[in-house]
Amino acid sequence: MTVWEELKARGLIAQVTDEDEIKEMVNNGKATFYIGFDPTADSLHVGHFMALCLMKRLQMAGNRPIALLGGGTGMIGDPSGRTDMRQMLTKETIQHNIDCFKQQMSRFIDFSDGKALMVNNADWLMNLNYVELLREVGAHFSVNRMLTAECYKQRMERGLSFLEFNYMIMQSYDFYMLYQKYGCNMQFGGDDQWSNMLGGTELIRRKLGKDAYAMTITLLLNSEGKKMGKTQSGAVWLDPNKTSPFDFYQYWRNVDDADVIKCMRLLTFLPLEEIDEMAKWEGSELNKAKEILAYQLTELVHGEEEAKKAQEGARALFSGADTSHMPTTELSEEDFDEEGKIDLITLLVKAELVPSRSEGRRAIQQGGVSIDGEKLTDIYHTVEKDAFAGDGIVLKRGKKKFKKICVK
Repeated sequence: MTVWEELKARGLIAQVTDEDEIKEMVNNGKATFYIGFDPTADSLHVGHFMALCLMKRLQMAGNRPIALLGGGTGMIGDPSGRTDMRQMLTKETIQHNIDCFKQQMSRFIDFSDGKALMVNNADWLMNLNYVELLREVGAHFSVNRMLTAECYKQRMERGLSFLEFNYMIMQSYDFYMLYQKYGCNMQFGGDDQWSNMLGGTELIRRKLGKDAYAMTITLLLNSEGKKMGKTQSGAVWLDPNKTSPFDFYQYWRNVDDADVIKCMRLLTFLPLEEIDEMAKWEGSELNKAKEILAYQLTELVHGEEEAKKAQEGARALFSGADTSHMPTTELSEEDFDEEGKIDLITLLVKAELVPSRSEGRRAIQQGGVSIDGEKLTDIYHTVEKDAFAGDGIVLKRGKKKFKKICVK
């Protein structure tokens, strides 16, 4: 199976502009391609996971990735998939986020010896002269056509700012600059980016003539990949200080039965033949498949040691065995009242199992809270300090969220 055939078999490719040329370049390691990452937070999340895995996969086949950090476009904000305008970020915040991205990307992509590049579009966007940009780039864009783009449709209903309207032009200009500066001949992006990406391809060909060679590809499930990055409690981050390796493991361990094989194909580096065999599994065997998925992805992001700890901790929760690898919250003497007690709601908040006391009260009343397997429904329940002696207690909310609680 060729590289291109595998990408399609894994469900990664949706649309292309020049499939025969793309196939030849990718299969023979001739592609220099980019994927853009706007630094809207101080960590990548699992919505970025598919793009990073794709970059790694293509680099392993000899192609050259460019990770484009949006220091310039991040000043504007991508309107794609938005019903309101993004929060405006300061230059300092954007730079801090970029620094965080660089460290995390290095776990996936080998940037040594020119095998991959990491560039910042602020290097060219921030110095543009407005009138020159209008003359050089604006003349090649039809406003009527831009307004039909999916990335603008939702925003048009509630009001699209002129600031956001320029995002497509800026992203297109990125590809134009990368093509000229680094010989970048291919761009990848999510299915919500198709119009923006076509703009870049067309700009290159119009500015540089028919001999200019630039192509676009979208990822079939990137919009779904963004959904992967969200849970009821917020985003699932790649930074271990924001989402612990254990919680990261548990997120994948608890994916829906219908999604486990799809995630295997999209995100892991297991052979397709092995995944196809797992696709035949049913019932309790699906739990084994979820364990494999969770371990593979946790190892990829956090390393083998953390993946093993997370797996052992998850198994211990359900077997009542060793709890040493469970995520832990430590209480101090100041957390207890004069009688040496702490109330259950406070415990839930300190363990970060609920975002607020009102949410903690609701979880208890709904019967979703237990300590060491005993369900508790009294919102005034307190726990004495002596209960935390030895290995501590296991506080659980619902079926999937829990912490070991001990005293320093």
